[in-house]
Amino acid sequence: MKRLNGKTIALVGQRKSEELSKLIENLGGQALIRPAQGTVFLDDTNVEKEIHALIEGDFDWLIFTTGIGTDKLFQTATTMGLGDQFIEALAKAKIAARGYKTVNVLKKLGLKPDVRDDDGSTAGLVRELAAHSLSGKRVALQLHGDPAPILIDWLKEQGAIYREILPYKHIPPKPEVMEQLVSEILDGKIDAVNFTSTPQARFLMSYAKEHGLEKEVLEAFSENVMAVSVGKVTAQALREVGITRMVVPEEERMGSAIIALVNYYKGLEESTN
Repeated sequence: MKRLNGKTIALVGQRKSEELSKLIENLGGQALIRPAQGTVFLDDTNVEKEIHALIEGDFDWLIFTTGIGTDKLFQTATTMGLGDQFIEALAKAKIAARGYKTVNVLKKLGLKPDVRDDDGSTAGLVRELAAHSLSGKRVALQLHGDPAPILIDWLKEQGAIYREILPYKHIPPKPEVMEQLVSEILDGKIDAVNFTSTPQARFLMSYAKEHGLEKEVLEAFSENVMAVSVGKVTAQALREVGITRMVVPEEERMGSAIIALVNYYKGLEESTN
């Protein structure tokens, strides 16, 4: 049965958008690709400085928040001929990791985090770190293009001496794409919006707020448009910008999120029959 029959789903992430489009179409829906995020790596010279800081910095703790950022640091270190030294530096420090992708990258490097989140979120990582005293400790914090106020505030409260390591950052999406997406949401042309990372929620609502449409967009999400989150971290970001009605899969996978949406609509059908 075509469970997404007649439904229009906006895909605001760029990764795997073609695969997700085919999945949605196979389920009888229509996919609109509306990138609400751009990712750009910083220039290698900047990342090289961060590599030297990690190798020479003699940090007590290393906190990694994304798999792609952790891998970028290692790949750059390898290109610099410092791959082994990079792994040695990590092995000497205590490591905290957020998310299964980050843990998997560390595992490939032969490293196991001393602390990891309890639910895939930054708040979950802070909860687990709370068992350790970081007062006066030197901490390297790998960020993922978004600020991490929860982590940074906690490190300040602890009295830790931290340095932010930023191997890549997110750039805003094209204004014309955001204008089109917001218009389609407000005109009732979209049934659901599929979010795959935290910046997408932030950029969408920032655009809406700048154009005086925040209240209208939030009303649309609370009544007619279903937000679909790939996992708990993105779901938390959606809540932080005011979007609370959403579908979140148990398994943090892009395809699973679409299937969770199918099940949501299936449940609606059954409740009205």
